[in-house]
Amino acid sequence: MKEADLKKIRKAMEKNLDPKRYEHTLAVAYTASSLAMKYGEDTDKAILAGMLHDCAKCLTNDKKISICEKNHIMISEAEMRNPFLLHAKVGSFLAMDKYEVSDQDVLNAILHHTTGRPGMSLLEKIIYIADYIEPGRKQAPNLELIRKTAFEDLDKALLMILEDTLAYLQSGKNEIDHMTQLTYEYYKNGDVLV
Repeated sequence: MKEADLKKIRKAMEKNLDPKRYEHTLAVAYTASSLAMKYGEDTDKAILAGMLHDCAKCLTNDKKISICEKNHIMISEAEMRNPFLLHAKVGSFLAMDKYEVSDQDVLNAILHHTTGRPGMSLLEKIIYIADYIEPGRKQAPNLELIRKTAFEDLDKALLMILEDTLAYLQSGKNEIDHMTQLTYEYYKNGDVLV
C-alpha cells in the first residue's frame, strides 16, 4: 500500500464517518501500528486494516442489509435481529470493492474485528485488540491491565478481552454472537496456532 493510497483512504474515512468514529479509527490505526512494531507484523497492513475496520459503521442498518443482499453476503439470524453487527462483514466487502484492498489478511482482520475467530492471524489479533484498547476507550473493565498485557503477551490480552466481552454481553442480556463464543473457547483451551 502506497502512502498516497493510505492518505486517500484516511480522507475518505474522515468524510464518511462521524467525527467521533473517525477519531476512534485513527486511534485504532495508530495502536495497531504500535502493536505491529512490537510483534513484527507489517505496520502498513496494520494501519490500513485499522483505518478501514469501521468503514461501514456509520451506514444505516438498511444500507448494510442491502449491501449484503446485493452481494450475496450471508446474514445470520442474530445479525438480522441486530443489523448493526453487520458492519464488519460489510466493511470487509467495502475494503475490497470500494477501497481496492486485495490483501486477504487485511480483509480478514476487518471481517473478524468484532467477534474474533478461532485460529486468528497475527494481524487479526492486532486489529481486534487495538479496537478494544485504543486510548479513546474509557469504559471497558480491566482496560489498563489489558493495555499493559497487550504489549507483553498478545494471546493473553486477546483472551482477557474475550472474557470481558462475554461477561458484558451476558450481564446485559445481550445476544452473544456464536463466533465470539467459539473464539473464546478456542483460546481458553490453549488451541493457539504457533
